[in-house]
This record gives sequence, C-alpha cells and structure tokens, in this order.
Amino acid sequence: MDDRSLVQRLHVDLQLLSGVLLLCLIGLVVLYSAGGENIEFTLRQGVRMCLGLLFMLCFAQVSPSRLERWSIWIYLLSLALLVTVLLVGHTGKGAQRWLDLGFFRFQPSELMKIAVPMMVAWLLAGENLPASLTRNLVACLVIILPVLLIVKQPDLGTALLVVVAGFSVIFIAGMSWRLLAGLFLLAASAVPVLWHFLHDYQRRRVLTFLDPEQDPLGAGYHIIQSKIAIGSGGMYGKGWLNGTQSHLEFLPERTTDFIFAVFSEEFGFMGAVLLISIYLFVVARGLNIAVSAQQTYGRLLAAGLVLTFFISVFVNIGMVTGQLPVVGVPLPLISHGGTSIVTLMVTFGILMSINSHRRMLSDQG
Repeated sequence: MDDRSLVQRLHVDLQLLSGVLLLCLIGLVVLYSAGGENIEFTLRQGVRMCLGLLFMLCFAQVSPSRLERWSIWIYLLSLALLVTVLLVGHTGKGAQRWLDLGFFRFQPSELMKIAVPMMVAWLLAGENLPASLTRNLVACLVIILPVLLIVKQPDLGTALLVVVAGFSVIFIAGMSWRLLAGLFLLAASAVPVLWHFLHDYQRRRVLTFLDPEQDPLGAGYHIIQSKIAIGSGGMYGKGWLNGTQSHLEFLPERTTDFIFAVFSEEFGFMGAVLLISIYLFVVARGLNIAVSAQQTYGRLLAAGLVLTFFISVFVNIGMVTGQLPVVGVPLPLISHGGTSIVTLMVTFGILMSINSHRRMLSDQG
C-alpha cells in the first residue's frame, strides 16, 4: 500500500494538514519564548496538540451524513453542558467558564463553535434554499440561546465567535437582504440596552479601544504595551527569545490573547506577514473544500466553520494591534489553551471528512 492510498484511507487532506501542522509548530516555538522558556509548559501544549490531532483524525473518518444525523444531539449536549457550567462550573479569573472533572478541565462554550453551525446547517439543509422565514427565525433562536448562556459566564469573545459561526451559515444559505438588514437594525437598536448589562471591565475595554491613552497604567495598559511590542519588532524582529516586552513582563497575557505581539516583536513585520499568509492558505483551502462539497449540509457546515476560523484570526490580530476592542479571543493554534486546540482540530477533521467523502461520491459516480 503506497503513501497515496494510506492518505486516502485515513481521509486526510494533505494541503490542509500541512498548514495546520505548520501553525502548530510556530505556536510551540513562540509559546516557549512567551512562557519564559519553560519547556514543561510548552510540552503540555504539545500534548494537547497531539490529542487534538487524534480527534481530527477520528472526525475525518465520520461521514457528513452521519454528522448531519448527530447535529441535534451534539447541540443539545453542548447546551446541557453550558447550563451545567452556570450551576456547578469552576471559576477562574472572575469568570465561571469551566467544568472540572478532576483529572482535567474543559470549557463547554468552545464546543458551541462547532455545535451551532452543525445545528443551523442541519436546519437549513432540510429544504430548498434560500430557506423560509420560519426556518431562518428558528435558526436565529438556535444561535441566541447558547450565546446568552455564554455571555452570562461572562465570555464575550467566545459568544461573538458563536454568533459568527451560526450567522455565517444562515448568510451562506441565502438569507434575504431584507431580513439581514432587519436583524442588523435590531442589533444596532439593542446596543444601548446591551451597554447597560455589560460588566464594568467590559465597558472599560470599549472605552479603552476608543482612547487607550486615557488610562495608560490601567485599562489601556494591555493595548499600549502590545503596540509597543509590535512596533519594536521592526522589519525583521529582535530574534527568537530576545523580545524585551515579554521577557521583562511588560506585556500581559502574553501566552494567550496577546501572543501575536510576542511573535511580532521577535520575528518582525516579515514574520507577521508569513504567519498571516499561512492562515490565509488554511482559510483558502477550507473555502475550496466548502465550494466543492456535493451535499448542501456539508457545504453550509464547511463554510461556516472556515469563516469562524478566519474571524478568530481577524479579531485577535485586530484587538492586539488596537483596531478592535479587547474581547478575549485567542490566536488559533498559537495561543496557549486546551479545549480551544481540540475544538479547532475537530473543525479541521470535519473539513477533511467533507472533502474525502466528496471524492468517494465522485469515484462512485
């Protein structure tokens, strides 16, 4: 059995896998520096990545038709886990987001980045597109319910991505522009109400985005130090392990939300361009898989997952460079994390499944 047949048997897409592995390698390299050259800290992240790759391989074997049948059950299970978090969840850094099972902790809200687009795709793929107004409204309810539970934790960053994951599927399914405009106006009119319910630190983040210099040693400290780190990297960077902002601990959250600033300081503008190019390669390959999918469910799901991945990258880099408010979105496959890594790998496994089973259907035809 040659290598080509082995890849086909495993339902692996080599182009997508190469981009993912390259991002994981870069993530481990920059995390070692950002984590204070702590090899144990970096190895733990490597173990999480290996576990994620195993999940990716497993989900690549599951056919899209089976995923479609599982959609409602995965959604309901994820919803039940969110409710459980509000009741008995573990609290850390002022947020109640985790379930502690003793031997490991995980964040159920991350699962909704997959469960919501699966459920919305299942709802909309069941009839001719564009979907009816009733189906679209039910899909909106499917999105809003977990978002409210996630905001309650509170976790605005994940809530934002879940909204993107769900509404990207609705948009791709052909939502009418009138309904889209109506939802936009409804959301805009709800901003004053939402502002009233925001926590004080969340309000400060928005005000800091508008003028970070108003509180340079308080709420504006994160973004000011981040922009200093990125700017000091220059064209080619200071070199690996030579970043002063991170190693002298001026840069907060350097292993999670602000790890792009660490990378940019050490590898400079050219390194940042290379990293963004790899992200765009992964996104382009994912969109190609979505366009080529032969079944409506697979096409909607793949496009929703890829756009969510792209928005995650866009929002993280935007907030680190001061172009967007800080909302706590990690840089995919680079930032330190457990549940987020596994969730991302499952996403890529689903994309590989959609692509490989498309080939199988073509061969049978």
